[in-house]
Amino acid sequence: QVQLVESGGGLVQAGGSLRLSCAASGRTFSSYAMGWFRQAPGKEREFVAVVSWSGGTTYYVDSVKGRFTISRDNAKNTAYLQMHSLKPEDTAVYYCAASPSGLGSRFARQYDYWGQGTQVTVSS
Repeated sequence: QVQLVESGGGLVQAGGSLRLSCAASGRTFSSYAMGWFRQAPGKEREFVAVVSWSGGTTYYVDSVKGRFTISRDNAKNTAYLQMHSLKPEDTAVYYCAASPSGLGSRFARQYDYWGQGTQVTVSS
C-alpha cells in the first residue's frame, strides 16, 4: 500500500516556475515508477511525465519537454516535478501516481496509487 500526497501547487504568472512534490508513505516507494498527470477543467486526465524506480529513466509528453523535469529522492520517499516557463495551458490539477511497472508508463490504467491532486493555475 502506498499513500501519496502532493504539494507545491499555486497561482503563478506565465513564464514563472513551480516545483511540485509528491510525498509517499510506505517502505516500498523505491520499487514503484512515479508519474505525474494533469487534468484541466472539461478535459480528460493527461500524462505529463514519469520517472523509473531508480530515477535513471524519464519520459515526458511533448508539450512539456524542455520545460518540466521529473525526479525522485528514494531516501526521502518523494517525487518532484520542476516546472519552468509555465504557460496558461499548463493550468490543471496535477496528480502524482505510483506504478508497479519499474520503468513506468504514460497510461493511467497502469498506476495503482494516486494522490489527491494539487491545483496549478498560470495566469496570462
